[in-house]
Amino acid sequence: MLIDSHAHLLDERFDKDRGEVIASLSHKGILAVIECATGPADIAAAAQLAAENPAIYAAVGVHPHDARSYTPEVEAQIRELSRQSKVVAIGEIGLDYHYDFSPRPVQQEVLRRQLALAQELSLPVILHNRESTADMLEILREFAPLQGVMHCFSGSLETMKILLDMGLYIGIGGSLTFKNSIKPVEAAKQVPRDRFLIETDSPYLAPVPMRGKRNEPSFTHYVAERLAGLRSQTQEEIQAQAVENTRRLFSKIK
Repeated sequence: MLIDSHAHLLDERFDKDRGEVIASLSHKGILAVIECATGPADIAAAAQLAAENPAIYAAVGVHPHDARSYTPEVEAQIRELSRQSKVVAIGEIGLDYHYDFSPRPVQQEVLRRQLALAQELSLPVILHNRESTADMLEILREFAPLQGVMHCFSGSLETMKILLDMGLYIGIGGSLTFKNSIKPVEAAKQVPRDRFLIETDSPYLAPVPMRGKRNEPSFTHYVAERLAGLRSQTQEEIQAQAVENTRRLFSKIK
């Protein structure tokens, strides 16, 4: 049994069978899924999806792509939704310098505001970092120690140590199974046993052998299998540890 610590089931690629995917979770060995909002358009929807489905929990926040749309009204909405019992984190938040859909100074300011909000609300954060490590670490240092996870981690061992020292967990997903995946493999081998989470980032980054298909929460089992092999553990041991770690970080998850 596993918890998918990061998914986007509200993505349009699930429009035709979202209910069936959610209904099948327990049959496929998935205890829970954290649905991560990305912006004002789906913050309320993520919380509603969690409220309507026992196995779904929500993270509410504004992704760096949509940072320019972060307003006091949006912040008030996040604060209000965070009171719900199944909203477990502020996320997905962070920096993304690959596309620069929002100006970098705006991304940085919005990340600071949401980190401050998470600390005010005593909620963990789910962080996104793409081609922005130096600025990300600089901002995170301002708020350390931190509760949260660096999702889909693909950085160096040095960066991982810095994040761990700040109190963060490391999110491990489908990229661990990719043929030329070097940094994620090294991180997976060395991350402490009590500081990793397993995720899909559904519908993105489907693991081998499902590469090229729509990713789904049940595909976490392929990630766990690969992680077990790298760490010379059984898949059952990896799964049990991942569930324990996820529940420790996101204390609202039963």
